[in-house]
Amino acid sequence: NTIIHHVPLFSDFLREANMAATPRPSVQVFGRKKTATAVAHCAQGNGIIKVNGKPLSLMEPQPLRYKLEEPILLLGREKFKGVDIRVRVRGGGHVSQVYAIRQAISKSLVAYYQKYVDEASKKEIKDILLTFDRTLLVADPRRAEPKKFGGPGARARYQKSYR
Repeated sequence: NTIIHHVPLFSDFLREANMAATPRPSVQVFGRKKTATAVAHCAQGNGIIKVNGKPLSLMEPQPLRYKLEEPILLLGREKFKGVDIRVRVRGGGHVSQVYAIRQAISKSLVAYYQKYVDEASKKEIKDILLTFDRTLLVADPRRAEPKKFGGPGARARYQKSYR
């Protein structure tokens, strides 16, 4: 009536370590707009796209949701079927975060296709995205200019009166 406990062997530890050492194919890419930065982690999966743990369909502000879905609408859902994309975004305001996210999603898909699929399909995706909107793959370098003294903003001066 004795219970025989399984004693873990060294080979069991090796097997577990080996399973952990073979990660699924993935790429990590960032998108930027003004001060917002979005980091997209694109891995082999089944078409899940989440931003800060929430699905795209729940993203606010609602009028800009179409902007987030542009890469998916342009390329078709089947291009996203084999990958999971998880995006972390911080900094900036609502609008620039949306632009950073859509750039991160687009760039991550292109990078994933280049690394794990083939060059031809990557080129096709890249061309579709670039012909629609260049900011989907290329960051917008414009930044807010610092305010100077003698005026309310960067360039505008205070009104002057002569009496």
